[in-house]
Amino acid sequence: MSKNLVIVESPTKTKAIEKYLGSDYKVVSSKGHIRDLATSGKFGFGVDLENHFEPNYVAIKGKKKDITALKKDAEKAKMVYLATDPDREGEAISWHLKDALQLKDEEYERVVFNEITKNVVKDAFNHTRKIDDDLVHSQETRRILDRIIGFRLSKLMQSKTGGKSAGRVQSVALKLIVDREREIESFKEEEYWTVTAKFADMEASLDTVDGKKADLKTEEETDKVIDGLDSKFVISNYETKPKKKASKYPFITSTMQQEAISKLGFSAKKTMQVAQKLYEGIELSDETVGLITYMRTDSVRLSNEFVAPALKYIEAKYGKEYVGSVKVSKKTENVQDAHEAIRPTSIDRDPLSVKPYLTSDEYKLYRMIYYRALASLMSDVKVENTSVVLNNNDYKFKVNGQVLVFDGYLKVYSDYEDLSENTLPPLENYKSNVLVSKEINKEQHFTKPPARYTEAKLIKEMEELGIGRPSTYAKTMDTLKSRGYVTIVDKKFIPTEIGIEITDKLQECFSHLINVKYTAKMESDLDKIATGDIVWYKTLEDFYKEFEPSVKEAFTKMEKKAPEETGELCPNCNSPLVIRKGKYGKFTACSNYPECKYIKQEEKEIKEICDCPVCDGKIVEKKSHRGKVFYGCNNYPKCKEAYWDEPVGRLCPECNSMLTKKKDKIKCSKCDYTEELEEK
Repeated sequence: MSKNLVIVESPTKTKAIEKYLGSDYKVVSSKGHIRDLATSGKFGFGVDLENHFEPNYVAIKGKKKDITALKKDAEKAKMVYLATDPDREGEAISWHLKDALQLKDEEYERVVFNEITKNVVKDAFNHTRKIDDDLVHSQETRRILDRIIGFRLSKLMQSKTGGKSAGRVQSVALKLIVDREREIESFKEEEYWTVTAKFADMEASLDTVDGKKADLKTEEETDKVIDGLDSKFVISNYETKPKKKASKYPFITSTMQQEAISKLGFSAKKTMQVAQKLYEGIELSDETVGLITYMRTDSVRLSNEFVAPALKYIEAKYGKEYVGSVKVSKKTENVQDAHEAIRPTSIDRDPLSVKPYLTSDEYKLYRMIYYRALASLMSDVKVENTSVVLNNNDYKFKVNGQVLVFDGYLKVYSDYEDLSENTLPPLENYKSNVLVSKEINKEQHFTKPPARYTEAKLIKEMEELGIGRPSTYAKTMDTLKSRGYVTIVDKKFIPTEIGIEITDKLQECFSHLINVKYTAKMESDLDKIATGDIVWYKTLEDFYKEFEPSVKEAFTKMEKKAPEETGELCPNCNSPLVIRKGKYGKFTACSNYPECKYIKQEEKEIKEICDCPVCDGKIVEKKSHRGKVFYGCNNYPKCKEAYWDEPVGRLCPECNSMLTKKKDKIKCSKCDYTEELEEK
């Protein structure tokens, strides 16, 4: 007897969904995309430029067997249900499946669900539809744009610089990093001073001088102020105001990434990988179930199916006073509201109840998602803000305090959001009374340049500027790092020489295209294509009319920077040696490349750490091909003894393996033995 065929993207979903649907359904996976643009046609774009950018699709390498197998399953099926992810990318995969499997309209249905739970999945099969061509065209347009820009600009950069690639979004993100670095380089620090008065139970800062905001630029100015003060301060004003602080919206893709980076120490890439697993399904004691809703979303909307039981849960567990209301976002621009915010699929699956079934990382992320969604439905935090003004010979000092009156949503979210409490003494009964300062201090400061971007800050900036989509931020970050355009120091992006060179070269000829405003407009146009408001191929035609002439001109006019000569000659072919830039920095090589591939091996000082515990060699500091420091024997490859952490030169008293330094501990490289690191 023939069955209904359900095709999903990921193999990890199949078992759970098949169990939900029962024996009449066979669930298989496409294993992601099955086709992509060909590399044929003009410039290898894989589109017909003369025929409204008609795309030419081919099977992705290694996918022909999968397509054949899916086709055989489809031919046997009563009905084919295309159940790929509920976004533009998923819609495009469904369209490719329909086209590749040659399904007629009456032979397939499109199924969309936002979470992988029994009730939601079964309900989705009662509300099927056909493929949304507008969503497909939006994805196609994005893919074609990225192909055209990527192919043409990457080839240009390869011919004119040492760079490997350029792209519609990656190059704008890189420009943000480079621009910030130049702001830092041009920044001129300015000196300023502050004056504070200390009392028994509080500290006040100089606020105004002769009725004007205090602005002390020199020590001389500061000393003049101090000379004009005495130890007696009069309370001239005491004011207490109640204030409410509302909880944040539930997570969307970008805010989840930002919070996971800053609070959990995850990268954007890792965050999405862990979230994907939580969405696709976790095997609990009695079922396999998705713990969170779809993690690629711009919407902060929560369904009533979640809100109603969540509000009851809050009242039952924390009390009626903690029950809040649903937040409605005013932001509509560049928001895809097809599905909900990221939330737990069931309020009853609290983090502790599922912890035994999760990895450490899965638990950390699930816990944060769970409590963020819960907090968004809880009541406001209530505080009392207190302001005290102290007068001393026409110099006014000010101190602000905040006292928590009601914890509200912080009842569940205090691990991720701090509320600083600065409690002031009850001074309202002492108005016009005199307080005596214990000491008056001055302190020198210097203005600081703008901070470099962290992953979290760059994602936030890109989101606010409308650059790219939250679902692609992780890939963009990864590309910038893998191409060697940026380095990471103290979790902050620093552009490399080649990253700066790429940015400058692109701005020479493409400042009208590689910029925030144009990229944001393109994202807006893609959204309009998705809603059917504009025609997809007209967007491509308008873009290409402007883009291709600029590329042709750049190939002609853009000068290739000649590599710097060292004054030495190549020992192999007698050509001049030059300094080239690579992924891991500068190196010296033959100018006659690729005919001569000579690279000068730089002599490096070898840092010996200790004796090798295995042979008669020395453990020395080394670098991996990715530039990461490790410690290995200098007799390699004969001896392969190696450590990621620095050895201390002593052996473990329990297992006789090497002891290593790890943060503030000395740890065995093999067993669990630890000891405190002695301070020198």
